[in-house]
Amino acid sequence: MSKTLNLLIAILLIVFSGCKSENDSSYEADLIIYGGTSAGITAAVQAKKMGKTVIVVSPDIHLGGLSAGGLGFTDTGDKSVIGGLSREFYHRVYMHYQNDSAWKWQKREDYGNKGQGTPAIDGNARTMWIFEPHVAEMVFEDFVREHEITVLRDEWLDRETGVVKEKGKIISFKTLSEKTFKGKVFIDATYEGDLMAAAGVSYHVGRESNETYGETWNGVQVGVFQHRHYFKEPVSPYVIPDDPNSGLLPEISDLPPGKNGEGDQRLQAYNFRMALSQHPDNRVPFPKPENYDPKRYELLARVFESGWDETFDKFDDIPNLKTDTNNHGPFSTDYIGKNYSYPEASYEERKMMIKEHEDYQKGLMYFLANDQKVPAKVKEEISKWGLAKDEFMDNGNWPHQIYVREARRMIGDYVMTEHDVLGRKEVPKSVGMGSYSLDSHNVQRFVTEEGFVQNEGDIGVHPENPYSISYGTIVPKKQECENLLVPVCVSSSHTAFGSIRMEPVFMILGQSAATAAALAIDGNMAVQDLTYEKIQARLKADGQVMVLEERLK
Repeated sequence: MSKTLNLLIAILLIVFSGCKSENDSSYEADLIIYGGTSAGITAAVQAKKMGKTVIVVSPDIHLGGLSAGGLGFTDTGDKSVIGGLSREFYHRVYMHYQNDSAWKWQKREDYGNKGQGTPAIDGNARTMWIFEPHVAEMVFEDFVREHEITVLRDEWLDRETGVVKEKGKIISFKTLSEKTFKGKVFIDATYEGDLMAAAGVSYHVGRESNETYGETWNGVQVGVFQHRHYFKEPVSPYVIPDDPNSGLLPEISDLPPGKNGEGDQRLQAYNFRMALSQHPDNRVPFPKPENYDPKRYELLARVFESGWDETFDKFDDIPNLKTDTNNHGPFSTDYIGKNYSYPEASYEERKMMIKEHEDYQKGLMYFLANDQKVPAKVKEEISKWGLAKDEFMDNGNWPHQIYVREARRMIGDYVMTEHDVLGRKEVPKSVGMGSYSLDSHNVQRFVTEEGFVQNEGDIGVHPENPYSISYGTIVPKKQECENLLVPVCVSSSHTAFGSIRMEPVFMILGQSAATAAALAIDGNMAVQDLTYEKIQARLKADGQVMVLEERLK
């Protein structure tokens, strides 16, 4: 029996094995976690380790969020500050790839460290940071099975009337299927922050102005080019080159970009992290979307005409002759400017937006593989690639998770800003560490005063050292909610979140949130009233790294 079939059977068994209370629609546990992301599953594991009953209510069928949804080329930053269950996840990935059976499409000795910034396989630490999507999902399912965690899937929060609060506490919430979940403490582990918002907790969407927190890299950033995702050569944005009367090409905004440093409601772009294969027996030709229109990609054709030749620079190698393919260049897989309303959108509206992203990205790949305006050398190389046949098998080999790089961000007990991330101030009450750069993808594509097309919003400022993340970033203000923790849509500015928003950090914060939840339950107190020393002692005992001096060797 194949590993994929075993995984599907395991999913079905867990789906139908939820522990119910007195009736089929009412569930109760010490801790209720909304969201089956990497943060949600690590939180559930930690809660079980601390002797608490826990239920994961997951809108998604597949567990692990982006880690199992195509983001296999992990943005680790400094790996020495990744501890606890987060490191355990990457250790289990390492152990999987020690098996000869894990290498179906490639010899183990042909894959390894290729000078890509971080070692794929860290043998001394027995960790592996780069992996196939189905392997990550398998690890999360193993966590669930081993710890006997109850998971209910395809359960969507009733965002309008589903949350019941009394005296500043969430008592329960209801899903659209009329199931009710009652708990002592709740965790919102979603990328969107839906439970947090429905519970009346303050949050922000978009970019703050630089004045808001005295920052430099927030707000509009016209003319700031810190990566390679901009138009290096002048490219006309008009249907007829240099003729404004002919109208704009697709995928270009007709609105002014705003003044540098101003805040706005724009979000950094989303995309899908595709798992592509170059093995002839494990690749599927890029499909042609039903509404495919090559004119949509005319701007990319002009980028090629300008001499740009970086098409394959982010086809990052993962095992078995596959890639985690990410956005790269001025016109790529990021669907720039088409996600602004996503955080507040209804489920149906989000579904439509996700489909639009999918159609755009599938159309892009089909264009690269087939259009006559694509340089011959690009078409020749792209012909070696296709969707990985053995990934996302129940979704047409397409990732089941869109990359929600940023949605809502809580305004909580403590707001992390670039000053914290860049080491300009001491961070209080650390519950974990981050280290990645202040990283935002482009937010908009517009016409410059000179009449050319340009992107805006892409920044990448590197901290000198790893930084601590405050407990206050994962708890709301006490007057808003006393029994909720938020380890994904954390309390931070747009710039700070650009660094915090990495999957290893979400797993770190998921574990820390569950630790605080369990201690709050034990003490029968608000999560804001916990003695930090108790949280710190338990996290340290469980291998969490909270300050530089605790770095793992």
